[in-house]
Amino acid sequence: MPKKVAIIMGSDSDFPVVKSALTELKAYGVPFECRVMSAHRTPAEACEFAANAKANGFGVIICAAGMAAHLAGVVAGHTTLPVIGIPMKSSVLDGMDALLSTVMMPPGVPVATVGINGAKNAAILAVQMLAVSDDTLADKIAENKKAMADVVIEKDAKLQQEILNL
Repeated sequence: MPKKVAIIMGSDSDFPVVKSALTELKAYGVPFECRVMSAHRTPAEACEFAANAKANGFGVIICAAGMAAHLAGVVAGHTTLPVIGIPMKSSVLDGMDALLSTVMMPPGVPVATVGINGAKNAAILAVQMLAVSDDTLADKIAENKKAMADVVIEKDAKLQQEILNL
């Protein structure tokens, strides 16, 4: 069984976006836990979770946060596991504040960052990280990439036919 993925949201209001990451992880058969923890309101809990994550069977941690978006950086500072940040769109700056807060980590504390509200890509990146040491997951990723390519090739063929019929 692959290592688990932790998904931590700064607020339960992030769940509608984060749900697509859970769906993706389920599709790959990757076990996960999803929690609400705040870098600002429950910092001790977030730091404790991060510090114990590897011992608790996790292989990757995904953090979703908006606005100041310190969650991924705080978590990354307390674990040796890879951390993926999902900057969440907010009503004030449309997520640009969260994107910049998540991506601009100091040297030695990296956070892999996906696009604003990019939960599905965060899950796929987590699976790819786990697949480095799990051939079953690597095969599933290869199958999905081939399926995506097949769709594009099919769409191109239809377009070429439409162009011929002009």
